[in-house]
Amino acid sequence: MAMSTTELEAYILKAFPDAQIKIDDLAGDGDHYSCSIVSEAFRDVPRVRQHQLVYNALEGHMGSKLHALALRTSAP
Repeated sequence: MAMSTTELEAYILKAFPDAQIKIDDLAGDGDHYSCSIVSEAFRDVPRVRQHQLVYNALEGHMGSKLHALALRTSAP
């Protein structure tokens, strides 16, 4: 079972309503994405913690419904 880009974006926006998001489906299969997220929530937060926040926003779907997610996070 794959996750659509719309569904992935919805999870991210739920956690980071101000986010500017760019998602690329790397393999065309809905399982491998590259995602760039810009949000004020990431300001002064270490990169590892930023990625943890995104994974938490996915509500447990990382590693099951979503197989791979290459992340780029930053503050505006």
